[in-house]
Amino acid sequence: MRATLPSSLLCALALAVAGCRQAAPPAPAAKPEATAAAATPQWRVSDWPLPVAGFAAQPDLIAAPDGGWLLSWIEPGEGGGHALKFARAGRDGRWDAPRQIAAGRDWFVNWADTPHIAASADGALWAHWLQKSAPATYAYDVVLTRSDDGGATWSKPLRVNDDGSASEHGFVSLWPDGADGLGVAWLDGRHTGGAGEGGHAGHRGAMSLRAARFDAKLARSLDREIDAMTCDCCQTDAAPTARGPLLVYRDRDAQEIRDIAATRRDGDAWSAPRHVNADRWTMPACPVNGPSVAARGEAALVAWYTAAGGESKVQIARSDDAGTSFGAPWLLDRGEPVQGRVEAALGADAAWVLWLREDKQGQTLWLARLAPDLSRELQRIEVARVPGRGRGTGLAQLALGDGVAYVVWTERVDGAARLRGARVQADAGSAPDARPQPETTVSSNGESNIAAGDTTVSPSGTRAP
Repeated sequence: MRATLPSSLLCALALAVAGCRQAAPPAPAAKPEATAAAATPQWRVSDWPLPVAGFAAQPDLIAAPDGGWLLSWIEPGEGGGHALKFARAGRDGRWDAPRQIAAGRDWFVNWADTPHIAASADGALWAHWLQKSAPATYAYDVVLTRSDDGGATWSKPLRVNDDGSASEHGFVSLWPDGADGLGVAWLDGRHTGGAGEGGHAGHRGAMSLRAARFDAKLARSLDREIDAMTCDCCQTDAAPTARGPLLVYRDRDAQEIRDIAATRRDGDAWSAPRHVNADRWTMPACPVNGPSVAARGEAALVAWYTAAGGESKVQIARSDDAGTSFGAPWLLDRGEPVQGRVEAALGADAAWVLWLREDKQGQTLWLARLAPDLSRELQRIEVARVPGRGRGTGLAQLALGDGVAYVVWTERVDGAARLRGARVQADAGSAPDARPQPETTVSSNGESNIAAGDTTVSPSGTRAP
């Protein structure tokens, strides 16, 4: 399965940094006396076998309400087209046999705008994918399905966007909503005048952000436009908080400033979007590099990529009021090898951020553990060296449970995509019961302690506006 984004959707980040000076190298590692003592538990990476054999990509991984795991992915369909499949793992990480959610020959499949799987409070499973609505390249809709029997059977797919326009609809977020419902947010192209064959260059209007709720019978409610002008193709993300679902996305204004915004639904209404931080990244095209949000109660974290000032960075900020306001960001990594494609998670004992780097030696996945209040970084881990370059490795996934972090990503070997998984947990030899304990700071100033790498010409993929 090949990514379907055409060559016209080149990385605008290259435009933003073309001709600029070499980025400053990352900050050096903390001094030996600041690193963990011998008795301090460290976290280790081990292989997590996945139930996926052969060609597969576009993974989604979530923690299930029963303490297990749900993994979805796309693979070639029998006789052509594509198939969306999923598998469930128990708390021990062992997988059941994969099942098929849906298959089709008219799907829109690419590395950046991927399907998701979700579970509502009543135990039902939900999934979405993108389906072509007209012959034009970027004419496609979001379709949604629900299963009440653990994935054995699925409902007839429902179109989430009901505007009927032959335009782009995608970059979806899902979250459990109420006793039996699901919240859905997506980027909506109904005001763009149709995508046609020319991509975003032919737009007459702006991409917007919408959200709706669907109940157990797939009845729609709370269908709202939240923001009338957004970045065209950056991923959105959402997380339930004690005050309602918190939704994050990359905003866009008339001056082409594309910073991360957050909005929360209180009752039936969404709050006025506010920027998580005033990066003021002026960008002439979409960087295809959205934010990630995680929440517990009223605590929320947002991680994101920016190249404000011509330097690539990964940052994270915390809110103690369910996303109403955010503190100053913590700078996790910087420099031209930083690709972003972030994932954030928040546990009782730590905050986690996963991101991608690429230099002349190839791609690497990095995972940082921080104190939940972001007061210090506890440990930084190289999760994997990833075969493949550029956009083909897609978006890695991160989920937490039972004191263990699970990571799934896409590799490309000889042009073929495959999924890999890793389990990250405290070393049983350095901490009783492999449970995390308070640690000293590994990185003292919040900047990268990764060795500097050479610049490549294959940074994060972008699309023209």
